[in-house]
Amino acid sequence: MAHHGIHHVTAIAGPARRNMDFYTRVLGLRLVKKTVNFDDPGTYHFYYGDESGEPGSILTFFPWEHVAPGRAGVGSTQETSFCVPEASIGFWAHRLLEKGVAHQAPEKRFGQSVLAFKDPDGMNLALVGIADAEGAAPWASDVPTDAAIRGLNGVTLLVEDAERTGAILTDVFGFRETSRDGSLIRYSGDAAIGGTVDIRSAKGFLPGRQGGGSVHHVAFRAADDAAQDAMVRRLAEHHGIRTTEQRDRNYFRSVYFREPGGILFEIATDEPGFTADEPRERLGQDLKLPPFLEQRRSEIETVLPALA
Repeated sequence: MAHHGIHHVTAIAGPARRNMDFYTRVLGLRLVKKTVNFDDPGTYHFYYGDESGEPGSILTFFPWEHVAPGRAGVGSTQETSFCVPEASIGFWAHRLLEKGVAHQAPEKRFGQSVLAFKDPDGMNLALVGIADAEGAAPWASDVPTDAAIRGLNGVTLLVEDAERTGAILTDVFGFRETSRDGSLIRYSGDAAIGGTVDIRSAKGFLPGRQGGGSVHHVAFRAADDAAQDAMVRRLAEHHGIRTTEQRDRNYFRSVYFREPGGILFEIATDEPGFTADEPRERLGQDLKLPPFLEQRRSEIETVLPALA
């Protein structure tokens, strides 16, 4: 069955070791894949997610050691959120303080408890309490199972014209508008994780600038190549938007485009998944390279920063 939702979110970070420590040791996510930026193989590409790296659980990073900080603004992803069990918000408030991570006071959005904070690069994150999240299978870290992150909840986009961006979500990606809360419009897919996109319309603000702590792109799910092709055709025929050619990312196949608000969107296939080149029990343990870079392994390993 096809699911309508976010496949992954990719962001930009500073030092690789600091990034890995925060997402695995503070948030308790699994390092699902340790590879390189296929277009810049001197840089890592980390994928964090749940136990098996399910679509909708994945947050990925390009970590550059000396990256300049980004700037939040119009045409950017304002916040990335995770699902946690509703009863665990208090646990997380205590854990973040214990780990030296400042957070805002818990608040209600769309009737849900939300705990907002930032990662070491200033990326805006939030934990969203979900009443039925207890049934999902998290990664077995030092975070108790009954409090662990289940996957992505969604993203908040900041654009000048919410309606045009919303039209892409509904017409192409199968989301539907479900509610409004102040300046936020919520669009929901049917995926258990990664099924929420909130859009905030803001005119007259400075545009966002890419850098450390900013989201590079948001990827939406397509079950397979045929589903992706149908979305590409719909973008062209209904919205006059052309995508890139398909690119093989080893664990999914992707096309990219700028949505009307200027944010980079990706359409990524669910297949073949993160067990394409290593078994589930060993996910994230070894440096994995695509075939076209394998002959350069020694060179690449020499320039990558140490992680231990």
